[in-house]
Amino acid sequence: MKDHHPPSPSGSLLEEAEAFLAAHPEIEAFDLILHDANGIGRGKIIRRHELLGLYEGGRHMPISILGLDICGEDVHETGLIWDQGDGDLRAWPVPGTLKPLLGTAPARGEVFLSLYHLDGLPMSSDPRHALQRQADALAAQGFHPAAAFELEFFLLARDRDAQGYVQPAPAVLDGRRSDKTEVYSVDHLHGMEPLFSRIYAAAAAADIKAETVISEYAPGQYELTLHYRTDVMAAADDLARLKRIVRLQARSMGVTACFMAKPVEKYAGSGMHFHVSLRDKAGRNVFAEDREGQWRPELLHALGGMRATMGESMLVFAPHANSWRRFAAQSYAPVSPSWGVNNRSVALRIPAGPVAARRIEHRPAGVDANPYLVGATVLAALRHGLTNRIDPGPETVGNAYAAEDTGTIPGDWREAIRAAEGSDFLKDALGADMHRTFTAIKAAEYARVARTIADVDYDLYLHTV
Repeated sequence: MKDHHPPSPSGSLLEEAEAFLAAHPEIEAFDLILHDANGIGRGKIIRRHELLGLYEGGRHMPISILGLDICGEDVHETGLIWDQGDGDLRAWPVPGTLKPLLGTAPARGEVFLSLYHLDGLPMSSDPRHALQRQADALAAQGFHPAAAFELEFFLLARDRDAQGYVQPAPAVLDGRRSDKTEVYSVDHLHGMEPLFSRIYAAAAAADIKAETVISEYAPGQYELTLHYRTDVMAAADDLARLKRIVRLQARSMGVTACFMAKPVEKYAGSGMHFHVSLRDKAGRNVFAEDREGQWRPELLHALGGMRATMGESMLVFAPHANSWRRFAAQSYAPVSPSWGVNNRSVALRIPAGPVAARRIEHRPAGVDANPYLVGATVLAALRHGLTNRIDPGPETVGNAYAAEDTGTIPGDWREAIRAAEGSDFLKDALGADMHRTFTAIKAAEYARVARTIADVDYDLYLHTV
């Protein structure tokens, strides 16, 4: 008698796994990836023969996997550990995310998972469910978000410099070193071309349309852009998967891919700009004006919602201690909730380009942020602005770092945690359970950092006070 298995609440189908196995006889194992509150992929590696079982009946995972801090340690204040006996829930494959991992030996694939209660209801501390809930809420209003993330990162040498600081990776082509900014240098990109060729090949194998590569505004810093998606969840998946690809391919060539927001104190940090627009049921871009520069009310209200909620949302966009080192004047990271047109000093930028492609570029998030929570928070802010017809105020023209702005954002990580903890908006944006989980994890991480004695303390105080 054949065992009875519950239907997949994620919509995954056994036929997808069967077809994949038939097309990839070389693959011996699979990474099971469940993204936690920090966007870190947690899970297991299973053998080839176990894949069909995953698609037939899901895979038990402890509820505590979503209550971990950045170090992978339990945060009891989330309520996801002993309050619930650390019981198992069931993780199910996300349809369309079963992909090969190019360059692995022996060959592996990977599949993203989402966590559900044993009765099939979504586990609401799973970041994917937070984003889906906001996309569904917009769909109920007749709007469908389209989006893409940008990925900025550093390629660093494995060894430190004489002072113990990280340093740019030498060119993988010929070992040449450069400590210059090299912004937009095409010749500089040539030195990393073998690595980027591998990244593009791995992205293509995973059905990701990675596009332009740029030498960014710091030594060793690069940017990869992603093709615009009509499905916002696919855009977040692209970003999460591309980070894994870059890290894996860099590591295979002796280079460290760094996704800290600010790894080098003297230079600009790394952002994760989120481009977003809305389409109606007929697929028309509702942000696209009839005449260039005569902004649609939907666009202005979306900007208004994002501005009005930015302060209480900053913990999502800058979730770590290091995140806050990125925000400084003249650093291409915004320091106020400003908006403007074709202006990279503002937080909310309307890029130049064809009217049909009109969108908002949301610039506060660092590359260390969780793309699912960033997406959920931005969509909630957008929906808040549309529902309440919020006026964004006057456009910032010129240098937003020098302009007076009536809006504020928290000044540091602790302020951001307090603002997030008390925010009814963020509780709605993430859902009550995800909000509790996320803020508890951040408070625990803050306590860890606050009690750590840094080298600068010894430098300043050891022999002087």
